[in-house]
Amino acid sequence: MTNRFLGFGLGLRAPHFEQIITQQPSVDWFEIISENYFVAGGKPWHYLNKIRADYPIVMHGVSMSIGSVDPINKAYLNQLKNTIERVEPQWVSDHLCFTQVGGINSHDLLPMPYTNEALNHLATKIAQVQDYLGREMIFENVSSYLTYNDSQMTEWEFLAQLHKQTGCKFLMDVNNVYVSARNHDFNAMDYLAAIPSTAIAQIHLAGHQDFGTHIIDTHDEDVPDAVWDLYQQYAQTLSPTSTMIERDDNIGSLDELISELEHAKTLVKPFWKMTS
Repeated sequence: MTNRFLGFGLGLRAPHFEQIITQQPSVDWFEIISENYFVAGGKPWHYLNKIRADYPIVMHGVSMSIGSVDPINKAYLNQLKNTIERVEPQWVSDHLCFTQVGGINSHDLLPMPYTNEALNHLATKIAQVQDYLGREMIFENVSSYLTYNDSQMTEWEFLAQLHKQTGCKFLMDVNNVYVSARNHDFNAMDYLAAIPSTAIAQIHLAGHQDFGTHIIDTHDEDVPDAVWDLYQQYAQTLSPTSTMIERDDNIGSLDELISELEHAKTLVKPFWKMTS
């Protein structure tokens, strides 16, 4: 199910709710932030129920903290499972990271150390979460600004091994790869080429802030040319893969985001055979 090509989607954001319902724009699907719907009702559900009647929905979480050494948060998973049952999403994703340390939520997506111990830990946690939810998850690569002295392999070797060990699929954030490549001075395509193409279930495209000596993944800017170039180069190695523009701040107009989505289609049209 997680390899189904949905086409080209957008993150569903509150400023666009009314326009989506009244105009039904040419967007193939929408991605919601899972935790925004951990409520019984209210406006989020009022709008989502109308929108999901016309568009496929996928769910994307930010608080699972799959890499944490803390025990699995059963209350969180129960809320997630209940939300999944109500939304009936095409798939559910979260991040390959940890956000909690000693029971404290850092509110940051902190990168894992790339060690065999962390690999085995993640494999166990993924199995536990999927068993509890009764479905497969997909996991997103995060951007990073530090590395660990204890790491025994590169991030891409770690992801490739995790896929081999668990069969889990990935939401590949091309912007995050570009940000980390610049921050840590590696070749972004070396990273992308190391992950089996069959392991990629979805793609995120977003913007960032470039400070010269480093880049911060802000998701509050248009997709920059360098990320478009990397996406086009990467897409040539993939079969058609569901692609989404992600904007979390300075959201802008729906028309502007749809224009970016159309640009994504144009870039991959020469080598993706698509009916969408």
